[in-house]
Amino acid sequence: MPNPRFITFILIFVNVVALVTSKSTIEPCSNSDSCNALLAYTLYTDLKVSEVASLFQIDPVALLTANAIDISYPDVENHILPSQLFLKIPITCSCVDGIRKSVSTHYKTRPSDTLSIIADSIYAGLVSADQIKEANSIDDPSVLDVGQSLVVPLPCTCFNGTDNSLPAIYLSYVVKEVDTLAAIAARYATTLTDLMNVNAMGSIAIMAGDILAVPLPACASKFPRYASDFGLIVPNGSYAISASHCVQCSCGPGNLNLYCMPASLAVSCSSMQCRNSNLMLGNVTWQQSSAGCKVTSCSYGGYVNGTIIATLSTSLQPRCPGLQQFPPLVAPPTTVIKDSTFAPAPAPQSDGSSTPTPTPKTGVVPATGSLPGLSPASGPSGSFSASFSANPSSTLVIAAVLFLFAMASIPL
Repeated sequence: MPNPRFITFILIFVNVVALVTSKSTIEPCSNSDSCNALLAYTLYTDLKVSEVASLFQIDPVALLTANAIDISYPDVENHILPSQLFLKIPITCSCVDGIRKSVSTHYKTRPSDTLSIIADSIYAGLVSADQIKEANSIDDPSVLDVGQSLVVPLPCTCFNGTDNSLPAIYLSYVVKEVDTLAAIAARYATTLTDLMNVNAMGSIAIMAGDILAVPLPACASKFPRYASDFGLIVPNGSYAISASHCVQCSCGPGNLNLYCMPASLAVSCSSMQCRNSNLMLGNVTWQQSSAGCKVTSCSYGGYVNGTIIATLSTSLQPRCPGLQQFPPLVAPPTTVIKDSTFAPAPAPQSDGSSTPTPTPKTGVVPATGSLPGLSPASGPSGSFSASFSANPSSTLVIAAVLFLFAMASIPL
């Protein structure tokens, strides 16, 4: 019969480890669908835009547009981004073995690499050494072959692309020493209640290394299922490139309606003119009348078999829309401004309904020319998540010390 005292020690040890290990939000899944998601990533050293993109196997242009960085900047893919810069990394979130995660990232090992360096430094704590070890069936983590390709499983959540029944995209955020849940909620314009619901939290207690799913309000597309960009969703305050770099879609800041127009990179693209009209993709005309404002628009309807679908629509609205507002573009960063890592994302602004706006008898929004630039908010209804231990080995020392203390406190 097992020694009761020994069993008590084991239970104490398990509980201690659970207390000191970082947590990550896990979303169970049961199908093969995927969604767009974001990673909150801090650069561990100076890296070119193309090098950051290569770390995650993503399109450099997608990296830039997700962060509202001007893609027309000369030789932008070779621009050097400074160490400690905070970036949002767009990824595809899949369903793998019944759990949401991204497994499209592969890393080639270098001579000085260890699993801990790869996990904690290069990928900024988004993954643990144990998770990389398990994903690659590594028996001896002390022996890594130079040039070995490792799958890097990255945390992500979908929650049906909604938050409280509104379109949302989820950011996987690694908690820092200075963070509190209230500060994170304020930074991303959401509430404590929402963050706690999304992450299945029983209290507001968080610790450095925890990975939280943070919902960001977004503009959702309504493209047909057979479109290659079906399900496109763009966080408020940012852009996304689609249709083989021919179309650029933006979200906000005035509202959460997806707006798409020809991209500044567009070179060899299919026609973007609406049939039976002289309007191009993104053009909007309006005419004021006694009955209201007649609005005609040429909107993007998805990318189907290499063809850009441009759809003409006409509607009668109470007032004319005015010129389209764009999320502000920024030049590629060269320095990290103090506290920029913790700067709040812009919240959606008023659509101006409370302020009278001039309504010209006719008007048009141009569909070409340079574009001018992520807001966040509240738990997915009808979804389930759970916080599980990520088991970073760095916490085991603390666990061992507390375990020994617990052993000493139990009488023989």
